[in-house]
Amino acid sequence: MSSSQFNLIIQRRLLDWYRRNRRDLPWRRTKDPYAVWISETMLQQTQVKTVLPYYRRFLKALPTLSHLDRASTERVLTLWSGLGYYRRAASLKRAARKLMLEHGGKIPADFKALRALPGVGLYTAGALMSIAFNRPYPALDGNARRVLQRLFGVQDEKAVRGIAGKLVITSRPREWNQALMELGARVCLPRKPSCPRCPLAKLCAWRRSDGSAVPRPERTRPKVRRVEWTLALVRKNGKVLLRRRPEGLLLSGLWEIPGGERKKGESLKAALSRHLGPLRSRVKAEALMGEIRHAITYRRIRAYLYRCATPRAVHLPNNDWSWVAPRSLSRRPVSALSLKAIKLIDHR
Repeated sequence: MSSSQFNLIIQRRLLDWYRRNRRDLPWRRTKDPYAVWISETMLQQTQVKTVLPYYRRFLKALPTLSHLDRASTERVLTLWSGLGYYRRAASLKRAARKLMLEHGGKIPADFKALRALPGVGLYTAGALMSIAFNRPYPALDGNARRVLQRLFGVQDEKAVRGIAGKLVITSRPREWNQALMELGARVCLPRKPSCPRCPLAKLCAWRRSDGSAVPRPERTRPKVRRVEWTLALVRKNGKVLLRRRPEGLLLSGLWEIPGGERKKGESLKAALSRHLGPLRSRVKAEALMGEIRHAITYRRIRAYLYRCATPRAVHLPNNDWSWVAPRSLSRRPVSALSLKAIKLIDHR
């Protein structure tokens, strides 16, 4: 059997499987490049079930590229709040501005132009070209890459991309890339693939070799850091004091209960005072209210929430500090750690 015949069999079997087994997801009901872009950005490093409510809420609030461009960064972050990896939201906002200025408010059907947008890598550009515009460009996410590595018994990235480029040459590139990703997400799983359910099982090099055809790649993960964090709960007239995280820091632009990481050898109260900055002389820690566990990327945070007293009137130094009623938190982008802290307060 020639390689072209082999590829044709793979295409037919997988597309037929996808037609019968595809999940009914909202972004699969549209060919609108903007909606596809939003979905693909949200789905990076995030599970489908997590993305679903955010996708619907985001498109309801900002249904077009023009709406996204006109929205404030804070509005975009608020809609993204809780989804994590906030640089994705910031990149969307910057890319929207570039699209309005340089492409007449349209998402171009041009791979190089897409790659020039903030936050758009090889995968997202390929997904847009194939899913939004039905052009034969590969879209290799982790799921699709794993399927091709096992199916053809290859590990080298250049070889995988070459295979992906040949297989996407079909009359249905939109469906093909989604079928490949769907198979990886639901059948060709990383640890326990369900080979009996796979439409390509009889063609798979990995299955024929009992898994030895493709060695499991060594995954280099950042070393987990265990961090101690302090939080200052300051209340006034039923409102809570929040601070906006500065640009350039992790989670920049999000609002949070004031606090931060404790330095080595520093007491918890000293760390709290340091992070209060210009308010340290007016805000004093009174009592420990509880502890909160949280994770951000490779950090494992153990946060200590202190009830704080304000013996004199607190003059807020600038617009990055604000008194916020707990019921209005949904209208601001608030860090997940601070939301956990406020939930702890509500249960006290």
